[in-house]
Amino acid sequence: MPLLNEDAPALPMDAQGILELAARSMFQLFSSVSQGMFLVDRSGRIVWVNEGYQRFLPALGFSSVDQFVGRTVEEVIPNTQMRRVLETGQPVLIDLLTNKAGTFVVSRIPLRDEAERVIGAIGIVLFDHPETTLQPLIGKFALLQRDLDDARRELASQRSRSLAVSGDGQRRAKYTFASFVGSSPAASEVKRQARRAAQSSSPVLLLGETGTGKELLAHAIHAASSRASGPFVSVNIAAVPDTLLEAEFFGVAPGAYTGADRKGRDGKFKLADGGTLFLDEIGDMPQSLQAKLLRALQEGEIEPLGSNKLVPFNVRVVAATSRDLAALVRDSRFREDLFYRLHVLPVRVPPLRERRSDIPALVEVLGEDLALRNGTAPPELRPDAMALLAGQPWRGNIRELRNVLEQAAMRSDSQSIDAYQLERILREAGVEPAAPVRDALTEPGPLGDEQRYLRPLAEQVAELEQRAIAAALKAHGGNKQATARQLGISRATLYGRLENPE
Repeated sequence: MPLLNEDAPALPMDAQGILELAARSMFQLFSSVSQGMFLVDRSGRIVWVNEGYQRFLPALGFSSVDQFVGRTVEEVIPNTQMRRVLETGQPVLIDLLTNKAGTFVVSRIPLRDEAERVIGAIGIVLFDHPETTLQPLIGKFALLQRDLDDARRELASQRSRSLAVSGDGQRRAKYTFASFVGSSPAASEVKRQARRAAQSSSPVLLLGETGTGKELLAHAIHAASSRASGPFVSVNIAAVPDTLLEAEFFGVAPGAYTGADRKGRDGKFKLADGGTLFLDEIGDMPQSLQAKLLRALQEGEIEPLGSNKLVPFNVRVVAATSRDLAALVRDSRFREDLFYRLHVLPVRVPPLRERRSDIPALVEVLGEDLALRNGTAPPELRPDAMALLAGQPWRGNIRELRNVLEQAAMRSDSQSIDAYQLERILREAGVEPAAPVRDALTEPGPLGDEQRYLRPLAEQVAELEQRAIAAALKAHGGNKQATARQLGISRATLYGRLENPE
């Protein structure tokens, strides 16, 4: 047995010394064998780069290290995810990064002080030409990416087919109640009322601002009703000229007027027979047609234009408006008798500002839809961006939110979107951004503290559960896997709670 060299340096005998030695050795190893390294402080400012990384600076637009060091990491390294490491404290051991300097395999590791607080992070370029050095891995990745793209195209194709006219010439509902995203008390209540309305055959009147999801709820009510197998026919009254509305509703008899179709033309009431007729923007209906609509609803029969025959129909009417119908009635601009005929099951759809805790879930769903349609990865919003969205008044509601997200995704060089980008988009649209709201997890209810508890226990438990889910979703930026893990439930259970909050 060889004798130990007594002059050789000895390993530290204490745990702390061993850790320090290992950390120092690993840092020196990575610095020498990696393609480049840099350090950022807690604020994301670059404080050091090694010689290996300096060769990438010209491609990034910098002629010297002094121009690079001291800048925030997002300014100088496009598409970096270093900020996420600083915010979450979670390392990213292997990732692909693509920017102006090329495609790289990188690692990102948080740095912590003795109190385990994140004080910075280290970025390591493991390989700078993965297309050659990691060809087998890249080949598998490319194959998986093609499969994913094929799956996205097939899903988009199925969605398009679901929107198209079915083989028997009838249109079907596009959405269900699961499509109405939100678990806030306001969203849960509107879905509860709409589900009850679906079980009735009486007219439903959806009231709410533009962009709140009234048409989606109309589809969902039809899909959950006993008429789900029948047609769902919609007409936007505001989009049809007043002179054509009567023909649009009641149809045209053969040869009713010069140039009319010899075979005649069925109106929306006839097309919707056995199903649901959705009358969008009912508040814009001209008074000359209101009396005829009222008679049709009362008698269950219509008289096509140019005909003297009555045609019976069996239609369930769902109407919607963003206008104040009661005020129109007081101003004699909407018939009072028609108002009461439609105002049997009114459902108020809340604006987005009344359910701010639903914004993270909406952002996730809208982002996935944008990614599917554009064939790109969904945008990822940083906490400051999510807080900014929660603070906005959203006059255009979900439609406006979607527009802002789509602009941000199309104009950003990175998947990650911060508050500064959103503020710029809002200002360009003529909207002065409101202050961020970081604690918009729940909205105040209409009940006082004591009255709040004088309700069925099951209802209170369900409400508390939905608030817990909303809080966890917000804390994890809409990430459902992390949310389920924190709440101690499976993802399947979480999806079930989101789709059926009652």
